[in-house]
Amino acid sequence: MRIFITGATGFIGRHFIARLRDTPHTVTCLVRRGSRLEHLQLAQARLVYGDILDADAVLAGMQGHDAVVHLAALYSFWERRPRRYYDVNVEGTRRVMECALQAGVSKVVLVSTSLVYGVPAERPFHEDVPAGRRLLSAYARSKYAGECIAWELHRSRGLPLVVLYPGGVLGPGDVKSSGQYVRQLVRQELPARVFEDSVITWVHVRDVAEAILLALEKPDTNGRRYLLGKERLSWREFNRLVSEIAGVPLPRIVMPDVLVLAASLLATGWAYLSGRPPIWQLAWDSIRTIRAGLEFDGSNAERELGLRYTPIRQALEEMIGEIAGGSVQ
Repeated sequence: MRIFITGATGFIGRHFIARLRDTPHTVTCLVRRGSRLEHLQLAQARLVYGDILDADAVLAGMQGHDAVVHLAALYSFWERRPRRYYDVNVEGTRRVMECALQAGVSKVVLVSTSLVYGVPAERPFHEDVPAGRRLLSAYARSKYAGECIAWELHRSRGLPLVVLYPGGVLGPGDVKSSGQYVRQLVRQELPARVFEDSVITWVHVRDVAEAILLALEKPDTNGRRYLLGKERLSWREFNRLVSEIAGVPLPRIVMPDVLVLAASLLATGWAYLSGRPPIWQLAWDSIRTIRAGLEFDGSNAERELGLRYTPIRQALEEMIGEIAGGSVQ
């Protein structure tokens, strides 16, 4: 299979490329100049230089391929220019999906986020619960809007689409918010614990990479949705697991919710004035998301795709090993 990939230099993308090295598939990656490309060169991937907003570059690179994996996204909970979420996650997705139709590929795997389900009344929720209810961040709203475009192209023009919805993604090489949180816990840089009863559904990054490959290779996934994640841990359980593995004490103070919310408003307001991200990951969108939690049932991916979930303890052990070795800053 000839696979065209966007976002191959990101956290999930790097693990997906590593997984593809053990397969007979050939790979083309859309990359921006200045990106670190060693892992792509090691995988003997063909490189196409461009941006997902450049439809001509995307279409030219995509021609002659059997499948598309769209991983490129702006993932953050604070941007000084919030318009960037729309540009990348909505318009970028639109252009990649339209190019996939023009190129005549037989499968498109769109990696979305379970945050597009918002805060459903049903917990744990599943794929058939309506998405888009009470979306708590600009990131989630933009991902939902981009995904809606993809599903409309599926319904109206036959886009051969399958969408994956990872939960909280953990694993080695994690430099995003969850990886930063684990590092701050291990290095004892956090002043307090927060929202200890809120529950998140976690997934190992290599399981996400495996799910993408399974969705590509299985013939009957067109039009399907798959939530990815199995272990549902409260922040209290998560913190204790990190403390046990790393052998470090947790912050003694548990900050009341109302104080966390007030601190988040102040930190986010100051961030817009200073141009620097909120300290201690206190961005308003992030705090609202953490407080609401993310509890879903990802067992459908086990039944239909044959995915086998990795224990989250293993993901944390690998991450903490990296932190101890100083390989992730």
